[in-house]
Amino acid sequence: MLFNTKKEGDNKTNLVKIAALLIHAAKIDENYSPAEKEIIKKTLLILGANKNNLDTLILKAKKMEEDSNQILDFTKEIKNLEKSDKIKIIKSLWKIIYSNKDADIYETNLMRRLAGLLYIDSKVMGDIKEEIKKEI
Repeated sequence: MLFNTKKEGDNKTNLVKIAALLIHAAKIDENYSPAEKEIIKKTLLILGANKNNLDTLILKAKKMEEDSNQILDFTKEIKNLEKSDKIKIIKSLWKIIYSNKDADIYETNLMRRLAGLLYIDSKVMGDIKEEIKKEI
């Protein structure tokens, strides 16, 4: 399991917030594609989501993302995760962004803001971006 929390409920809350952030990134270019939805599902499974409850988790996250007006709601707990866990999330975000082969100004701005909010060094962020671009 991804998170070192004492309560199962904390893990579910964190997964919903991560999913909401991933959905936000997917929707920011106004093109929420099936490929992006698949990346989100795979990421959540890697992070410890229960396959049987995945659709429910994504529905909760979608509602959370629609009801929120700022990404701070999604990043509060994520910034306290282990660096390796944050890197997994950042990689997935870049995969979502480059799933259509290009990053627009809104997507790159989002990632710049997330680097600061999640305490990820800009060089590390750039290295991850280049790694993902080569994969795609």
